[in-house]
Amino acid sequence: MLSRRTFLLSSACAVVLGASGRYGAASGSERFPISLSKAEWKRRLTAEQYAVLREEATEPAWSSPLNAETRPGLYHCAGCDQPIYSSEAKFDSGTGWPSFHSSLPGAVGTRSDRKLIFILRTEVHCGRCGGHLGHIFDDGPPPTGQRHCLNGLALWFAPTQA
Repeated sequence: MLSRRTFLLSSACAVVLGASGRYGAASGSERFPISLSKAEWKRRLTAEQYAVLREEATEPAWSSPLNAETRPGLYHCAGCDQPIYSSEAKFDSGTGWPSFHSSLPGAVGTRSDRKLIFILRTEVHCGRCGGHLGHIFDDGPPPTGQRHCLNGLALWFAPTQA
């Protein structure tokens, strides 16, 4: 049985370790081909986009019009305009966020996300600017079995020209 002191000490260590494991798009700990200052990102993005792409916020479920988008086309990073997902990989996950089973080759990167104590997730970010897109879960459809659960604010959609 744990004493109160041992429990509190263990909890404090978990918080510190969880926080030290955090390194995100906005932290500057990684280098990307497109690298802007905080002020430059704030000029380029809306306040909501900045919160998601640069501070790793999550938009409310069911808030993105891209969740209902069904036309053929490409989804681009809202931060740097890089094409990152094809409509061919999009599926309705029922979660309230745009979801894809895979990205375009070489378009995204991943890293461990330890912001939630005791829960390890996989963050997905733009491979060109490092913008936070969302998370990857292992409950998606074939062919990958993955669900790239993305913030619509991190994307913009370009329909295929007919």
